[in-house]
Amino acid sequence: MSEDPAGPVTRGLTAAVGGLGWGGSAAVRTAGLGLGWVRVADAVADAMPTQRIERIWLFPPVRRDEQEWGTAVVARRVAEGRVRVYTASYMLTVRGRERGRTQVTLEEVGESPDDVVPDVIRGVQERAGEAEPPIEIAPDLWYLPDDESTAAD
Repeated sequence: MSEDPAGPVTRGLTAAVGGLGWGGSAAVRTAGLGLGWVRVADAVADAMPTQRIERIWLFPPVRRDEQEWGTAVVARRVAEGRVRVYTASYMLTVRGRERGRTQVTLEEVGESPDDVVPDVIRGVQERAGEAEPPIEIAPDLWYLPDDESTAAD
């Protein structure tokens, strides 16, 4: 089998994604698509086995001046009924001389029963005063279901 030169996101985007998004420009505002999310997905794939990713939630990106910020919450299965939770954030320069420059951070924030995580995310949304809830995307939007990631646990 030949190595696919595209990153995990590009490979996973062969599936149709109709109906996802927060409105606005489709290229920028569609949930899980765009350069910032591609970089986040690549960083996540470098840090963990993608086949263990159970759920991904995306908070709506925020654009101000020349930057865009986005945050994802990733739940990775670690045991039956338990997930390890990570936040993955990006800052993307969208205009100017440094257009395309991206900074990505990935941080493990805890481990919990898998059925508790959606309630925690709703609480974060409420405390942050976010008008729109995060959108849950299927992991196979970013990663092929048979992705053979070999990242360490």
